[in-house]
Amino acid sequence: MRKDDLPPLDALRAFDAAARHLSFTRAAEELFVTQSAVSKQVIALESALATRLFERKTRALVLTAAGERLQRATEAAFAELRAAAAELRGGDEPTVTLATTQAFASFWLIPRLADFRRRHPGIDIRISADSRVVDLERGRFDAAVRYLQDRNAPASALRLFGDTVLPVVSPALLKKSGKPLTRPADLAHHILLAYEDEGQRRPWLSWPVWLEMAGVADLRPAGSIAFNQYEAAIRAAVDGQGVALATLALVAELLRQGKLVAPLPQRFSNPRSYYLLLADRAAANPAVEPFRQWLADQVK
Repeated sequence: MRKDDLPPLDALRAFDAAARHLSFTRAAEELFVTQSAVSKQVIALESALATRLFERKTRALVLTAAGERLQRATEAAFAELRAAAAELRGGDEPTVTLATTQAFASFWLIPRLADFRRRHPGIDIRISADSRVVDLERGRFDAAVRYLQDRNAPASALRLFGDTVLPVVSPALLKKSGKPLTRPADLAHHILLAYEDEGQRRPWLSWPVWLEMAGVADLRPAGSIAFNQYEAAIRAAVDGQGVALATLALVAELLRQGKLVAPLPQRFSNPRSYYLLLADRAAANPAVEPFRQWLADQVK
């Protein structure tokens, strides 16, 4: 393969899914193929690029520096392709196009969309979920959900909810390990699932920051697993791989379902909230206001 040749699209799709989930199994479920097919595509891609994209650990996948670089590129490219395809398909159904983060889409929005469809069956929703901050006008979006400092939010923005951070863990892991977790010092007995936030945009989701606020800055955990995506850290917690720091509003449904528990009373807030922003073009789209009102009802 020449240096400027593109890798096969199927291999890039397999890598993109595996990088988002940090799991070959979940990537296979998304792509409707076998786990071994995803693994073979990723191995072929690594061979074509002559570099390792994942560190394969006993119970987790971790992106290498090269993998993180490629993941940012595939995430942006596939988002652009999906947006362009949706625009070209057109159609007569009223549609709201929304840009948001993968975490907000996965943990908060998607579990509630069935309710929106019941109330507004004639309105389609198109979601672009990635870590980039998109230009609402150039990106052809009607709206975006963004994570902003309250003082920087536009007056026209709809505040959805604030950000309270707390440790969460699978109840099955606590039962299986038999190790206590009733006070911050007990975290020394557990593996901490760390979200490595590129650019440190969310330091309050960092274990060192949380441990210092909890009064145990010098604590040394039993081990750690680092993720470059927030949702991957939460999924690992659900799978019983350790303790993660979570945004309460995003994991509320997982807590309600009993898939996670919050055993420690310490909860810390920060001056940022999730806001709905509307593009200028939204004023001409009659489907946007019902969606905005539905979001407002959801957070009352």
